[in-house]
Amino acid sequence: MQTSAWRFYPWIIAAGMSVVIAVNIGMVSFALHTFPGKASGGEGFDLSNRYNAVIERSQEQAALGWTIDAKTDETGHPALSLTDASGKALTGARINATAERPVGEARRTRLAFHETTPGHYASDVALPLPGQWIVLLNASADSHDVAATRRVLVR
Repeated sequence: MQTSAWRFYPWIIAAGMSVVIAVNIGMVSFALHTFPGKASGGEGFDLSNRYNAVIERSQEQAALGWTIDAKTDETGHPALSLTDASGKALTGARINATAERPVGEARRTRLAFHETTPGHYASDVALPLPGQWIVLLNASADSHDVAATRRVLVR
């Protein structure tokens, strides 16, 4: 009596399914152990409920014509340059800002700016790590407020 290779067919199917299950368990384990945390508490939903107000504020800020340039100096201190629509330096601005890392370990640094020359502002705090940072800032001058996001590079 000759045995057929088909008798191994159920074992081949079971081995294939076992590989699929092992890969899925590995992927779930990897996803759970590398998850950085939960998303920012529903800000997107709240923002969508106020969409028209956000659009109006954006249009008001664009009508001001302010230019905000950001960079870092050789020591990693962020520096800002603020000008109005005519290119005139904005003096006496109050600036509240934070810097965040866009990738890697979550890191947030609060920044305090002071005016060094008319329209130029320097931070008292150096960014602690090299690489890209996102600076989220609110600038107030001449009874107007502008919110902006700028990307800077620390070398």
